[in-house]
Amino acid sequence: MASPAPALAESPAPDRRPRVGILALQGAVREHVEAVRALGAEAVLVRLPSDMAGLDALILPGGESTTMRRLIDLYGLREPILAMARQGAPMLGTCAGMILLANRLADDEEPVLCLLDATVQRNAYGRQLESFEADLDIPAIGDEPLHGVFIRAPVVSELGPGVEVLARDEADRPIAVRQGRVLATAFHPELTGDRRLHRLLLGMIDR
Repeated sequence: MASPAPALAESPAPDRRPRVGILALQGAVREHVEAVRALGAEAVLVRLPSDMAGLDALILPGGESTTMRRLIDLYGLREPILAMARQGAPMLGTCAGMILLANRLADDEEPVLCLLDATVQRNAYGRQLESFEADLDIPAIGDEPLHGVFIRAPVVSELGPGVEVLARDEADRPIAVRQGRVLATAFHPELTGDRRLHRLLLGMIDR
């Protein structure tokens, strides 16, 4: 039996803090919690469908996408996440979160959420030893470069027509994209003190 759809919060009142869920099954959870709280929003750890009630937005963090896929299904979270998306809740996927959001994977693995019209290639820069950092130009968040941390990072190899590219790597491959209210990055913005991508997510919440 499918899990019931979580009730989305109504548009936050001016005096109510937005409630942002962070999928807390595995991966870089604490850093996203700190980023959300630094912007004055309420961070909610999501492990079960009941944790999603009243959320205004959802973050899918970096980590091990295969493990996260298994735990999403084990705890019955797939349909509640999709229901949130259908109701217009903004979502941000970082690194493994980008893989979870994509509707096509380059290695022919079955996609998970299919909320982003893109083909994503896992581990596009190599394994853990090839991790690196780079300053990225992302005009959608301002003129100052954002410092990106790439750890076993994916890239987008194909884009659907409705997907906007926010940033590219030196090989001109998309590493930050937006489709409607879905944001996805190949890198980890939460591992720096720069909160502009999290602020962009909060700015997409209906008010």
